[in-house]
Amino acid sequence: MIWKRDEEREEERGEKRGQDRSEKREERAANRQAGTPPARREERVMSDQGGEVTIVGAGAKLEGTVVSAGSLRIDGQVKGQINADGDVSLSPQSQVEADIRAQNVSVGGRFKGNIVVKAKAHLAKGGRIDGNITSKTLVVEEGGIFHGQSVMDAGAPSQAQPTQPAAQAQQPEKVAQVRVP
Repeated sequence: MIWKRDEEREEERGEKRGQDRSEKREERAANRQAGTPPARREERVMSDQGGEVTIVGAGAKLEGTVVSAGSLRIDGQVKGQINADGDVSLSPQSQVEADIRAQNVSVGGRFKGNIVVKAKAHLAKGGRIDGNITSKTLVVEEGGIFHGQSVMDAGAPSQAQPTQPAAQAQQPEKVAQVRVP
């Protein structure tokens, strides 16, 4: 009888593993259909840029200033200020009320505050931003909600525009419009 019970237990474990695998397959298929990229892929992209990825888990609630020397992925709730030397990624289940300064920001969840990035701000399908964005590039996917103002600040001059001497760049536009007799 003991032997039979062990066999039954092993059989139940195998069935549970099979169920877990099929559930994961179904979840991946649903994500593909909804256009939601897998978290692993996003994490890999952020990791390839060099540096560490700090993850604030789904059950975490942070209040205050979050500083990251690398990239940051937020799955939980944050209230305060976020400063990252790398990228900041807000997953679809995240709820953030903060001011963000980073290289790039991707918002998939709910965000309230101001975003200042050196390169690209990305609002994913299903994401919501209530606040202002200052970035070089802004991408808003269909289904993303953005309430606020966007300032497209190139920061550094592009290759298409010749650089101006510092003295000319600092002069106000009115000086260029003055007529000399």
